[in-house]
Amino acid sequence: MDMSIRRALLSFLLLFYSAGLYAAPLFAGKWQGNVNGPFSYPIALNLIMDGPRLTGIVYTPLGEDVILGATSKGDEFSFSVDANAMQTLYKGKVEGDKLTLKVLSRLGEMNAELSRLDPKTPLNIAMKPEHTEFWEPLPPTVVPAPYAAATGIPSDAIILFDGRTLDAWQGTDGGKARWDLSDNAFTVKKGTGDIQTKQLFGDYQLHIEWLVPANIEGEGQARGNSGILMQGIYELQVLDSYQNKTYVNGQAGSLYKQAAPLVNAMRKPGEWNVYDLVYIAPQFNEKGTLAYPARITVFHNGILIQNNLTITGDTPYIGLPKYTPHGKGPIRLQDHGDPSRPVSFRNIWLREL
Repeated sequence: MDMSIRRALLSFLLLFYSAGLYAAPLFAGKWQGNVNGPFSYPIALNLIMDGPRLTGIVYTPLGEDVILGATSKGDEFSFSVDANAMQTLYKGKVEGDKLTLKVLSRLGEMNAELSRLDPKTPLNIAMKPEHTEFWEPLPPTVVPAPYAAATGIPSDAIILFDGRTLDAWQGTDGGKARWDLSDNAFTVKKGTGDIQTKQLFGDYQLHIEWLVPANIEGEGQARGNSGILMQGIYELQVLDSYQNKTYVNGQAGSLYKQAAPLVNAMRKPGEWNVYDLVYIAPQFNEKGTLAYPARITVFHNGILIQNNLTITGDTPYIGLPKYTPHGKGPIRLQDHGDPSRPVSFRNIWLREL
């Protein structure tokens, strides 16, 4: 059945049941609550019975999805949805006006508790930043060895910055990169916007060094904030995480709002930090759905902090990660906009894999 026809039929059935023309099973109706797990986000269900068949719509911050393959027995039911390149399985049980829900997807296994709503009550699934922030467990601190300059650059490396020019970089609008260049490094020029490589990449090994200034001020996310975005989409966080408390999936070395680093390997402000990473790009099939997710391995100051991590989608400040089909993309560096003194970068090279 065409999706637009299915939605129209569901709309009719929802009005039919809300008008009290049918005695629906105990789980039919409108439900709303929050999913809790690796991420926390609002969810709503509008469940109805189309004859003996369970159907309806799931509402999350990613959109509205029609229920597929539903089964029900007594006070329990299950169904799946397939949207945003991610199939999700739901298993629910009703006890009075409470509905417990188990949610299984590539984000992991999560649980939710929903409450029954009056049919006339509007649904509210707006997300807030704190829905995707978690503060524990706190990664242990590991003191890295003192900085040692690299002995050399591999013969097949693409030099993205050698201390002399920003010729390999541009603004995200295609214009000139306007960050400040001095002392064999370049520094974020606040308010000029992100910069990115002119060349586009798929899989690669990347070496990049970055510095939080010694006279840094501020706290939390407003202290030396920047980021390195793989293919311009998936952010590896840059932040002063030396004795600076913030949500752990937003500290230095985190895959932003997704995965905290295994350990905190941050050097003091005024000392250079080094990221060495291997990034494997996601693959999409001809229809644009996800075939293989992206993966990343990261060493911070020579210490492993992300070990072949599966990236579950983009890295928004507000909202859930999702994949949008794309090809090769640039290395993007962030002009975050926090009020603290700006971060600097140097010695950037890449090997295509």
